[in-house]
Amino acid sequence: MMNTLLIDGFTLTPEQVVAVARDPSIRVGLADSSRAALKESRDYIEATWMHDEAPMMYSFNTGVGLLKDTRIKVENIGLFQIQMIKAHAAGMGEPFSEEVSRATMLLRANAFASNYSAPRVEVVDRLLAFLNAGIHPVMPQKGSVGASGDLAPLAYLGAAIAGFPQAEVIYQGKRMSAPEAIAQAGIAPVEFELKAKDASALINGCTVSLAVAALAAHDARALLADACISLGLTLEAMRAEMSGFDERIHLARPHPGQIRTAAIIRRLLQGSTRTSHEARSVQFPEELRRSDIPYTPRIQDVYSLRCAPQVYGPVFDALDYIDGIIAKETNSATDNPLIFGKDGGGFEIISGGNFHGQYLAQAMDLLAMAVADLGSICERRIARLIDPTLSWGLPRNLMTGIRGVNTGYPVVQCSMSALVMENRTLCMPGSVDSIPAKGNSEDHISNSTWCARKAATVVANTQYIVGVEMLLAAQGLTMTESLLPGFVLGQGTQAAYEEIRRQIPACLDGDRWFHDDIATARSFVLEGTVRAAVEKAVGRVA
Repeated sequence: MMNTLLIDGFTLTPEQVVAVARDPSIRVGLADSSRAALKESRDYIEATWMHDEAPMMYSFNTGVGLLKDTRIKVENIGLFQIQMIKAHAAGMGEPFSEEVSRATMLLRANAFASNYSAPRVEVVDRLLAFLNAGIHPVMPQKGSVGASGDLAPLAYLGAAIAGFPQAEVIYQGKRMSAPEAIAQAGIAPVEFELKAKDASALINGCTVSLAVAALAAHDARALLADACISLGLTLEAMRAEMSGFDERIHLARPHPGQIRTAAIIRRLLQGSTRTSHEARSVQFPEELRRSDIPYTPRIQDVYSLRCAPQVYGPVFDALDYIDGIIAKETNSATDNPLIFGKDGGGFEIISGGNFHGQYLAQAMDLLAMAVADLGSICERRIARLIDPTLSWGLPRNLMTGIRGVNTGYPVVQCSMSALVMENRTLCMPGSVDSIPAKGNSEDHISNSTWCARKAATVVANTQYIVGVEMLLAAQGLTMTESLLPGFVLGQGTQAAYEEIRRQIPACLDGDRWFHDDIATARSFVLEGTVRAAVEKAVGRVA
């Protein structure tokens, strides 16, 4: 369990966001420096601008959107906060997961901690109280265009924070009204008064997009490491020609990700004799059934094996770029307007466009494309594993039991191809799509929330594909063990194979309920168990 994490608006890491999102036992607090800064700016606001002759400042004492030139009188500012949240609670569809809700609250509080948004410190404390109590606002997934931030989903968060009776939350595994959960958790008051700038600060920013993006990018990084392991297992199962992973080839085209992939594979397969010339010269029964031509050297393998570094490499490099964007966004102020201290004392409010989610939108489109292609090449290897004419003699369909009565794994492969096709459709970029909104006051939007949502779906789909490649490669290895006596796997691939077999016994007695095997195979990636076993044997994979 981590000690209390203190946020200050400048030093939060994406790794900490993921940890808090997925571990409700982690406590989060506000750094004293941020608390003091928020109090200073708020004291200035209360003393200087809370009167009807104050300068007109967007969403502080004016309406929003095309109502920006309409002054809100001080006597109506409290009502304005309530009405603003009601007007923006226009979301639809299934809610975001609890971990996205947790990440969103943390990121919104961290954005406020930098003291550029000027809500009251009580708003930050309220967000952290919800987070620490495990109260997770229910936010519909559909309705945000990532323009003036994620207005629609964040309005539901704001409503929950304020204790609106219409707002719903998940608390202790149950969906209930926000006031009910607040009362059960012992947080006071149940109805939380919002004052000047509080509501617009809560709903203005691309924080939901960022929460989804941070989790998806983290999962994609782990997925890529597992895809290196699944590749290594398939190389072993197919007794691959390893010259394509020679370091000299990749130094001649020095992309960092390509060089890195080849090095990982060499390390995983270090000590392997299943990928030797002698192993390839053994002809399996399925090969002999179809040809009486004696063994001839392969010279080189097909692209899904030989070109893996050139395909995985761009994924590594894309993730490095994406991680850089997310790290910056994690400590960015995406509200509007923002408040800045002036030389000589005091503060000024400046309107701008930091809420626009284009950085995240483009990064998430890139993530979807990179991971979809990763899944595509893995699926092509799965297809080869079940076809003896493409796998150099592995048993057809990796089938066991009575031939014909049993089918083997072709429908499992077909299901993976369905996911590949779904991923390809989800790769249509959302960041280039823009529909003007709100009477053309928002005439260019980012679509960042949808871009993040579809990227997360691509990652989830590809977790199945990579897990199933591990499953089928291990099946091929088990079924041909007796044909290659004395030949051994590499140090890393042996560790992976043993962990897979610990969790899923080889299918040797005919077809079984493959649904369960697929679910367990995905858990290899979700829980990182195979990766952990490999890293114990050979060190960090990726």
